Amino acid sequence: MTEVKRLFDFPYYQLENYPLDKALVTKYNGVWKATSTKEYLDQANAMSRGLLKLGVKPDDKVAIISMTNRTEWNIVDIGVLQIGAQDVPIYPTISEEDYQYVLNHSESVYCFVSCSEVLAKVEAIKHKVPSLKGVYSFDNLSNCAHFSEVMKLGEDMSNQAQVDQLKAQVKEDDLATLIYTSGTTGRPKGVMLTHKNIASNAKYSAQRLPIELGESKALSFLPVCHIYERMLLYMYQYTGVEIHFAESLETISDNLKEVKPEVMTAVPRLLEKVYDKIIAKGTDLTGIKKKLFFWAVKLGLKYEPYGQNGGWYEFKLKIARKLIFSKWQEALGGNLKAIASGSAALQPRLARVFNAAGCPVFEGYGLTETSPVVSVNDMRNGGLRIGTVGKPIAETEVKIAEDGEILIKGPQVMIGYYKDPEQTAEVLKDGYFHTGDIGEIDSDGFLKITDRKKSMFKTSGGKYVAPQLIENAMKQSRFIEQILVVGDGEKMPAALIQPNFEFISDWNERKEKGLPNDPATLIKEPKLIKRIQKEVDKFNERFGKWEKIKKFELTPDVWSIEDGHLTPTMKMKRKVIKEKYIDLYNKIYEHNS
Repeated sequence: MTEVKRLFDFPYYQLENYPLDKALVTKYNGVWKATSTKEYLDQANAMSRGLLKLGVKPDDKVAIISMTNRTEWNIVDIGVLQIGAQDVPIYPTISEEDYQYVLNHSESVYCFVSCSEVLAKVEAIKHKVPSLKGVYSFDNLSNCAHFSEVMKLGEDMSNQAQVDQLKAQVKEDDLATLIYTSGTTGRPKGVMLTHKNIASNAKYSAQRLPIELGESKALSFLPVCHIYERMLLYMYQYTGVEIHFAESLETISDNLKEVKPEVMTAVPRLLEKVYDKIIAKGTDLTGIKKKLFFWAVKLGLKYEPYGQNGGWYEFKLKIARKLIFSKWQEALGGNLKAIASGSAALQPRLARVFNAAGCPVFEGYGLTETSPVVSVNDMRNGGLRIGTVGKPIAETEVKIAEDGEILIKGPQVMIGYYKDPEQTAEVLKDGYFHTGDIGEIDSDGFLKITDRKKSMFKTSGGKYVAPQLIENAMKQSRFIEQILVVGDGEKMPAALIQPNFEFISDWNERKEKGLPNDPATLIKEPKLIKRIQKEVDKFNERFGKWEKIKKFELTPDVWSIEDGHLTPTMKMKRKVIKEKYIDLYNKIYEHNS
């Protein structure tokens, strides 16, 4: 019986306990292609044998850069890990310069890429990466060796005994992977995670997953180069879940209807977009249908779990689910038992309305450095509390320092940053990992995140401001797509706002008529500024006098990963955004730039 201690143990465990015909399913040219558990392992072993023939040795680094999640990713992953080497997943959307930095810093010997777009970036810097011996692609490209060539090398089984021998030598405390965190400042840091870090996290997180073992399907689309989705892929393998890979972020709604999954992951930004789309559809309704729709939404926004709102509310909710929310469930495939939300703070209203609609959203908390899960909500046994990130998972100790910082101890805590003892010492001290997040634990043991330690600032009046709390409140406005609260050392907090141009265009047609469509002109329109001021005033009421947004400026661009406003996990790069709009910042505070 396989005991799961190392990452490559997961597929072997699945083969023994839940052998699937569809372990990994990817769509190629419009057709879903399934790989069984047995085929998955056969191909991973061929990959291991092929890599050995290419000269890959234990502790060598192999980079994987893929635009989409796909079967090949997992085959390379297991193939690399079985021979005691480590893989280095790289965010595909980072700059060529960062590709060069990560490949050099990790001294990667081979690189697997998904497609021509990624290949072009690698080709541009390859000559500056002396350690790199070769590049293979998952797509069939005329100018790159195909990943099947490595598998072909591995068709010869004569070195399988060597694979088995190397596999047996890998210990759970050995390094498994280097994950370079995009970070909101500076150069990426290589987080060193061991087999035990990630394997323990997958096993303990599985205890919070309300699905039928061996009988469920997952839709995977968050980047697997991010530890959150990657850990979940191991967890799915552990629980016998069929993994279906979405084609892209754009096709998620179609893929949900095709796959009809029981489980998926999301980041708050995605749930915000889904919610906004649903509301926009409701706004287009007329008469009684429209009234019913917004009655149901209003009811959903008051949702508390476990019937806390009383019998009359539950009766009305039943009706709302039948008439309105059943359509929401259908849009998400109709079978969802769990949507795990992580990576950033989820607005409580979204948790309420989705759970009310019978689309269970469970918010969790973690960091790349904690493999990633620290705590997560779970509907069962009273384990869900909206507005919190749930209770810590097994073997995880969460302590709040005197200054409010969240400290973590547990098997999921990284062994350090690669080749960076100084930064490692800064965050791993007194036996705990120092997260840089501020939080509190309530009397029932639920963890609540209140802010990032680094993003908190003091106004010149000496008052502390937690910008994320204000930003999360303001982002509930349909006029506001993104907002950055500023004011460190200034007399009052202010904001840079990226308007929701899509919604404003609809609003313009419905209400105003005649506003220009060009963003650069639109953001100067007094009518729009006045309307957004009304939204800001409404949310300001929730905050203390020193926290209120006194002034704001609108930005003409859509903040994106490509243009450097956001990290690959959609977090704002606060420093970068402020620099990009320094003129607007100076205008707010009447600084002479």
